[in-house]
Amino acid sequence: MEHRIKQKKRKINIQRALAPYLFVFPNFIIFFIFVVIPAAYGLYFSFTNYDGLSEEEFVGITNYVKLFGDSDFWDTMLRTAIYSGIVVPTIYVLALGIAILLIKEIRFKGIFRAIIYWPTMISFIVVGVTWKWIFGDTFGIINYLMELGGQKGIPWLSESFYATLVVIVATLWSRIGFFMVIFISGLQSIPSEFYEAANIDGAKKWQMFTRITLPLLKPTSVMVIMLAIIDSFKAYPLIVSLTGGGPGRATTYLVQYIYRFGFEKNQLGYASAMSVILFLIILITTSIQFKVNKGGEI
Repeated sequence: MEHRIKQKKRKINIQRALAPYLFVFPNFIIFFIFVVIPAAYGLYFSFTNYDGLSEEEFVGITNYVKLFGDSDFWDTMLRTAIYSGIVVPTIYVLALGIAILLIKEIRFKGIFRAIIYWPTMISFIVVGVTWKWIFGDTFGIINYLMELGGQKGIPWLSESFYATLVVIVATLWSRIGFFMVIFISGLQSIPSEFYEAANIDGAKKWQMFTRITLPLLKPTSVMVIMLAIIDSFKAYPLIVSLTGGGPGRATTYLVQYIYRFGFEKNQLGYASAMSVILFLIILITTSIQFKVNKGGEI
């Protein structure tokens, strides 16, 4: 009798141990089919001269050797890094600042949150087209209003500096709401007792922010920075619909460069090698941030 009871308990324990994996299994299958297998194919194609039409031929590390000697690729990488270096800190500061303001008990707090979050629900293509109608050189609303006022229109999308500025502003407008929500969640998880104790000790608001808010927001901050960096390095639809990568190559970033070689020049092997480099950049960046989040030394 005791033996049967033990067997039954063991069976129940096994079922309980397997239950979580059964729930995860469908997602794992989807992830394996649509992420792991395509990634493996991409890695394989990076060692071939595949053009998407004829049979691929194994060429070893030829694509990578060519890649590291491609000055246009490194120029594109530099533009992408500059774009990311501007967008990521700005998103962090603005999203955190707005979250701090909208976590307080103010009137119409829910409406303000909804207004700021609303752009994140719009397709990047629609965002790009919308901002193009706002800042278009010949048909944009801004230049139209300037000309009505007797001022000369600004070449927003035909000069490198202005085009880059418009892309950055459009990116911030479309993404700040998403990261604001993440920060609000992180701020709400901080116990109010810490602030009450600091207030009793006579701490100022800036001291509370630097010694309580920021340290306890570290996991949230790491996640926000990580997601923002990934977003910036794989930016594509908004920029294509807004500037098309122009003028010239001023707003051509890494994913657009990969797309041109893969689908316009039919050099899928070479484009796959660039995709592997992009994957490694994101992998290294996220690994460093996870290391920082755990409090380890780099």
